[in-house]
Amino acid sequence: MNAIASTIQESAPRYRTVAVSTATAICHKDGDVWRITSAEALADYPGRMTDCLAAGAERHPDRVLVAQRGAQGNWIEITYREMLARARAIGQALLDRGLCAQRPLAILSGNDLEHLHLSLGAMWAGIPFSSVSPPYSLVSTDYGKLRHVFEVLTPGLVYAADGAMFARAIGAVVPADMEVVTRDGSLPGRTATAFDALVRTQLTNVDDAQAAVGPETLVKFLFTSGSTRQPKAVPTTHRMLCSNQQMLRQAIPDFTIEPPVLVDWLPWNHTFGSSHNFGIVLYNGGTLYIDDGKPAPGKFEETLRNLREISPTAYFNVPKGWEELGLALERDAALRERFFSRVRIYFFGGAGLSQQAWDRLERVTQAHCAERIRIMAGLGMTETSPCCLFTTVPIMRAGYVGTPAPGCEVKLVPVNGKLEARFRGPHVMKGYWRMAETPAQPVFDEEGFYCSGDALKFVDAEQPELGFMFDGRIAEDFKLSSGTFVSVGPLRARVLAAGAPYVQDVAIAGMDRDDIGLLVFPRMEDCRRLSGLAPSASHREVLAAPAVRSAFSQMLTILNESATGSASRVARLLLLDEPPSLDRGEMTDKGTLNQRAVLTHRAALVDALYGTVSEDVITI
Repeated sequence: MNAIASTIQESAPRYRTVAVSTATAICHKDGDVWRITSAEALADYPGRMTDCLAAGAERHPDRVLVAQRGAQGNWIEITYREMLARARAIGQALLDRGLCAQRPLAILSGNDLEHLHLSLGAMWAGIPFSSVSPPYSLVSTDYGKLRHVFEVLTPGLVYAADGAMFARAIGAVVPADMEVVTRDGSLPGRTATAFDALVRTQLTNVDDAQAAVGPETLVKFLFTSGSTRQPKAVPTTHRMLCSNQQMLRQAIPDFTIEPPVLVDWLPWNHTFGSSHNFGIVLYNGGTLYIDDGKPAPGKFEETLRNLREISPTAYFNVPKGWEELGLALERDAALRERFFSRVRIYFFGGAGLSQQAWDRLERVTQAHCAERIRIMAGLGMTETSPCCLFTTVPIMRAGYVGTPAPGCEVKLVPVNGKLEARFRGPHVMKGYWRMAETPAQPVFDEEGFYCSGDALKFVDAEQPELGFMFDGRIAEDFKLSSGTFVSVGPLRARVLAAGAPYVQDVAIAGMDRDDIGLLVFPRMEDCRRLSGLAPSASHREVLAAPAVRSAFSQMLTILNESATGSASRVARLLLLDEPPSLDRGEMTDKGTLNQRAVLTHRAALVDALYGTVSEDVITI
C-alpha cells in the first residue's frame, strides 16, 4: 500500500459523499530543484469557452444559467438559450463598433446580469473585455489606477451600470469621444447608449466571427491586484480558461455528477470570481445566483438572505466570508437547514483561513449534519487562470494548499532560504499585456516556468507526494539587523489567529531593526464593544481604552509563548486608527494588505514604533 492510501485509511473521517481526485503527486529532485506533477494526465478539453455556452443552449436550453435579484426582490433568471441569443446580438453590436484586442470593451461596474451579457457577447465575437475593479472608480479619489488601466487597455467602449454613480470617474478618465453604455442610457453631462440597444442589434456576421475564434484567441484582460506595484494586465485566452477548468473538473469530478449551483458574490474583476467560479458554472452546465452581498459591514445580511433561499451544491468564499458565515450558522437554524441541505464542498481562496474559523465551521457542520464537509483550497493566481494546486488528498488543515493539478508542472527553486513555486502548463499566460519583461524582475525562468514569488514547503518532508504548505510571499520577507530572515506570511497568520477577533490585518516591521514590530489595523467594531465606551467615542479613544490595550498585550504574550527565536518573537506593536488607503496602494480592491506600501507610507509610524518609549506603543 502506498503512503497516501495508508494515510487515507488511517485518518479519513466521516465526510459527506463527494467525488474528488485521489491522484498522487510525482516528485523528482534535480540537485536543489524539485519537480512535481500529478500522476493523472490532463484529459481533452474544448477549444473555446463559448463551446460550453453553445452546448448548454442545445442540451439544456431552459436551465437557468444565471439569476439575480430584481428591484422587487424576485429572482430574474436567464436561461442558457436566452443567454446565447443575447450574447450573439451583443457580440454583433461590438463588432459593428470596430472593437478588437487593441480597442477592447472596458466594464467599470460590478457583478450584474448586464455585465455577464456583455462578457459573453464579447467572448462570442472574439473581442476581449476587461472587468475593471469598481473601487478604482468609486472609492479612489485621484483615479490613478483607473487611468493606468485605460492607458494599458486603450478601450473602444465603456460600460457602467449606473451612469450617475460612475459619472465623476468617467468624466475624469474616459475621453469625450468614447462611447459609454449604461443600463438605462443615462449619464450626467454626456450622451450614453442604453444597454438594451445592444441586445436589439440585428445579426449579420457575428457567427462568422465566432467561427474564427480559436484556443489562442484572447477572452479578456484581467488586472492583477496591484499588491506590490501598479496592476498588470494578464491576457487570458480560451486555452488557458478551458484547460484550467478541465484541471478543476478532474480535481473535483463531483461537478460532473450534479450541475453545480453557486451563490456567489466574488467580483468578476478577479480571477477567483470570474475565471474560477463562473467558469465552473459555464464549463459544467450549472447555475449561478449572483449575490449582491459581501462579507463587509452592512452587506453580509444580503448574503444570508440569499442563502436562506438558495441551497448551493458548493460554496466558495474568501476567509472573511467563511468567518462571518460560521458565526451566522451557529445562530440561525433556518439558515442551517437551507445551507446544509445539499452543499458538499467548501472552498476558500484569496488568503489563508485561520484555524479558529476552520474549527468553528467544522463544529457547526458536524453538529447539524452528523458528518463533516470537505474544506478545500488550493494555490492559484491571475497569471495561471487561476489554479495550479488543489487540496484533494485527505490532509485537512489551515495553510495546506495541496498537490499539482493534472497538466500543471510545478518547479520549486531555492530563493533566499525558501522554495519559490514556479508553474508551467496550458493554463499559464505567455506574458503581460503591453509590458516588457526586465532582467531585474523576470516573469519566466530559462525553462519557461512562471515565477510566482510564492513560497511553498512540503507538508511532510518524508512524504513529498503529500503536497505543500503555503510559506508566504518571498518579496515580503526581510532580515533583522542580526541577519536573521523573517518570514512574513506565516507570522501574519499567527498574529491574525492570536489577535482574533480584534485584528483586521497587520503589517510586519523590522527590516534592519533589532526585533520585530507590528503595525496593527484593528477591527474597530469589536474593539469598541470591548472598550465599554460610548458610541460617540473616537477611534483613538477606543484604542487607548485599558481593556483594549490589555487584549493586545495578551496577544503579544500568546505570540511569544510559541516563538522559537528572533525570527518569530514580536517585541512591540502599534495600533493604527487610520485604515489602509486604496489611493496610496496600501490596500488592494480585493482587501489584501500591501505590506510594502503600508511600511513605506507610514514610515514615521514605524520610526515611532522603534523610537523612545511611547505610551502608544505596546511592548512585551
